[in-house]
Amino acid sequence: MLGLFGTLNLGARSLSTQQQGTEIAGQNLANVNNPAYARQRLALQTSISIPSPVGPQGTGVESVAIVQIRSYWLDQQIQSETSVTGSLNAQQIALQTIQANLGEQIDTQATTSDSTGSQKGLSQGLSNLFNAFQSVSLDPSSLSERQVLIQTAQGLTSQFNQLSNRLDTVGASLDQSVQSDVGQSNQLLADIAKLNQQIIYSEASSGGVANDLRDSRQAKIESLSKLVNITTADQPNGGLDVSIGGVTMVSGVSQLDSLETYDAGGGQILVRAQTAGTPLTLTGGSIQGTIDVRDGALADLKNSTNNLAAQLISQVNSIYSAGYDLNGATGQNFFIGTDAATIGVNPDLLDDPSKFQASDAAGEAGNNATVLALAQLANGKIAALNNQTFSQSYSTSVAKLGQTIANVNDQVDNHTVVSNMLSSQRDSISGVSIDEEMTDLMKYQKAFEASARLITVVSDMLDTVVNMK
Repeated sequence: MLGLFGTLNLGARSLSTQQQGTEIAGQNLANVNNPAYARQRLALQTSISIPSPVGPQGTGVESVAIVQIRSYWLDQQIQSETSVTGSLNAQQIALQTIQANLGEQIDTQATTSDSTGSQKGLSQGLSNLFNAFQSVSLDPSSLSERQVLIQTAQGLTSQFNQLSNRLDTVGASLDQSVQSDVGQSNQLLADIAKLNQQIIYSEASSGGVANDLRDSRQAKIESLSKLVNITTADQPNGGLDVSIGGVTMVSGVSQLDSLETYDAGGGQILVRAQTAGTPLTLTGGSIQGTIDVRDGALADLKNSTNNLAAQLISQVNSIYSAGYDLNGATGQNFFIGTDAATIGVNPDLLDDPSKFQASDAAGEAGNNATVLALAQLANGKIAALNNQTFSQSYSTSVAKLGQTIANVNDQVDNHTVVSNMLSSQRDSISGVSIDEEMTDLMKYQKAFEASARLITVVSDMLDTVVNMK
């Protein structure tokens, strides 16, 4: 039998256990608003039984571990989904930046075959140019009409120049975003290696699980997943290996490699493993999402804009150079430059509108053949523009960007729903419930009071025995 002293020890163990349970419930409540925290529970078991005349008799309760309530499968799913969502969010932000710099009202419900563009920005500038050609054709000898035409053309070339400059600026900002994300990724890799070291030491020295450190490491893992897609592997000693693009970055307590950006040629900034020098094929995260937009939608828009400007220069100059101005001169070009960045109006025309070559014969001030042919270019199908007019070609480029934005927006919405569902599932398992913890506090409190009462009773019994005569 336990006897009075054995029962006293039983009560003491119970007091200690209930106190520990109260402390853990308090830890859970303290972290109720900590998104990285997974709730903890005190694992209990009965103390070792001792033989008695009536059979094995229990000696109370003892705590064996502080257990973290966490689903490994859900953690892996959230980690994977975070990488996808990080990529999509980066694409969405980059595409919205391009749209803002384009200066067009984009119909995100349009298809790439739609030829209706917005009535602002470059689209309106093209329309204004051909309308100005038409106005001069009605009165080819009018210097005021010629001046309006030249100013309209200059406005269009400025729009091309500004658009080219803006798109280059967007590209540079996306490169900076990649470099910033790479820096954050390297810091997270270093933090994970440090946490591995702390977890391995803590668990080896205490024999338990370093729950709070593991929470911190999981938060770092998910932050890293948002930036770049990773794979992880658990080690028996509590460490965690991290790989990116097939290259091991962290192994246990050591950070074996890190990320760096490099110029892949032509100013194209990509990512590779710094020590191994291996170019990385990234499949998710904001880094890859930013690169996808930069080398996809942005590059396509820049190429189409440059091609549009080049064809406008070529087509207009091929007709214009054969015309004659009011002084009988010929052979000049209307536009200078080769692409959207360099297109401009012939400086000679800015100073003297009489030099505009509107006719197809010398000495005929009222001849409008050349400028009329220029006006008719508005409806001409250009082979180099996929047999589209200038306006149709630009509208198609804008519509293509709009469709890309719409697709990404849809994907962001879909994956946001999935992410929220996974987070809700994890919260239902790992999240702290105030009601549940308050209930546990009351249970531990009552058990503590009962254990204290048991000790008081046994103490009184001991006094009785000691004072017996």
